[in-house]
Formats: sequence, structure tokens, C-alpha cells
Amino acid sequence: MTENIYLPRMATIQSMRPETIDITTFRVTIDGSDETERFEYKSGQFAEVSVPGVGEAPISISSSPARPGAIEFSIRRVGELTNALHELKPGDKIGIRGPFGNFFPLEEMEGRNLLIIGGGIGLAPLRSVILNVFDNRAKYGKIDIIYGARSPQDLVFTSEYEEWRKVDNTRLCLTVDRGDEKWQGNVGLVPTFLKELHPSPENTTSITCGPPIMIKFVIEALNEMGFPSEHIVTTLERRMKCGVGKCGRCNIGSKYVCLDGPVFTLKQLKEIPSD
Repeated sequence: MTENIYLPRMATIQSMRPETIDITTFRVTIDGSDETERFEYKSGQFAEVSVPGVGEAPISISSSPARPGAIEFSIRRVGELTNALHELKPGDKIGIRGPFGNFFPLEEMEGRNLLIIGGGIGLAPLRSVILNVFDNRAKYGKIDIIYGARSPQDLVFTSEYEEWRKVDNTRLCLTVDRGDEKWQGNVGLVPTFLKELHPSPENTTSITCGPPIMIKFVIEALNEMGFPSEHIVTTLERRMKCGVGKCGRCNIGSKYVCLDGPVFTLKQLKEIPSD
């Protein structure tokens, strides 16, 4: 990391892969010899990504830390900065600060089954988990991935699903809110689909990320199925801004999401005093 946490390092966009009409995966390398390899991060962490003259925003890292050489961010076009990012092209420069935040405790999950539940762009940080676990497959039990989006056209990382399904003892279950004439998969909300699949909580940790309303009902469903709160892990990344605990936008009680999070177990969230 740089000595000055407020000073971004310049990075070069190596490729841009469209995922949906408004989401693109950016593959970047940090300028300078070995700088990308020195950018050590863990699944669940984020970086502040900036465009000179426009601004910066916290963006989840969607690549696996077990695959050094480049860093990937899957970014939705939603505002001034992300619009500017989507107007760039390979070879252009962006700024990177970080990595920041805590991470998914994958070492503590070794030997356990994993239930990974994502919605929409929430699959971006979960992709880092999925690829990381695949890269260390022997350390984990069964892997169930449940992912949903508004429509088939809103599903991200579709070019990777075939490879994911080939991984030993791994199941990928897809659902959309609204199907079309070509869609052959499940139609329905993620929490409803989760209840229909009814995974066992035995020796299983659930990791979930997506729209807040989805997370709320997913957690309710997991509770009904008997998942203990210490084995339900989620993120609160949408509340973050500066990344270093200075702006105060992400505080929840005595906690700062950008410093103490963005990853929390349900047990930890229950223990945070309300404002």
C-alpha cells in the first residue's frame, strides 16, 4: 500500500468486459514494476476507484486474490463517476486507493459447506469469494450458489457459469424476477427460491450480498431454516463513501462500515447498539 492513504496510485485499464447493458468488468493493473502484485487484498475488501477530474467511489473487488497479476472491478453505471468510467477504454488511466475494509473470513470456513446467495450486482464481491474458493477447492465442502436478477438480461458473469458448474461438488441455481420466451430457468424472487431449495444448515456457512430488501428476506429465510447467526455473513457496503472512517456516512452505532466492515456476521450486527 502507499504510505499516504489519501493518495491514489495510477492504474491502467487492460480490458473492459460488458456483463449487462449497464455493468462492465474492468481488468486493471497498477502502474510500476510489481505494483499490482504488491496490491494484496482479500475477498470482500474494496478499493476507492477514481477518474481524474471527476471523483472517486468505493468499489468492491470482484477478482480472486489467489490470481495475482490484475485486479477486477465489476461496476454498474449509476452516477457521474461510474458514467465516466464506462466512457473509458483499454489503455486509459484510473486511480486506485486501498484495499480497505475487512473481508470474508474464509479461513474460518474451511471444512464447512458454503451457501453463497447473491442478487444483482451483489454477485460482484461474491465472485471474488467463489473464484477464491475454487482456487482452494480442497479446503471446503459442498458449494451451493444461488443467484438472482430482475431479468435474464440482468444476470452478470454469464460467460463463467459453465466453468463454475464444472467445479467438483458445486451447484449453481439461477432465478429471475421476470423471465422471457428464451429463459428456461426458475422464475421468482431469491428468498422464495431459497425456501424452495431449503438447504441444510448442518456444517454450513451462508454468505449473502445484494439489494438490502433481498438480504432482509434471505436472512429471515435462513433463520427459519435453522442457520445460526454466527454462520450468516453479509455486507453493508452500500453505506460507504471515503473508505477511511473520516466522512462519517457509514457509521452504525460505534461501528464504521468502511473500517469495521463491510463484512459482518448476523451475530455481530445484532450486537451493535442502535443509535
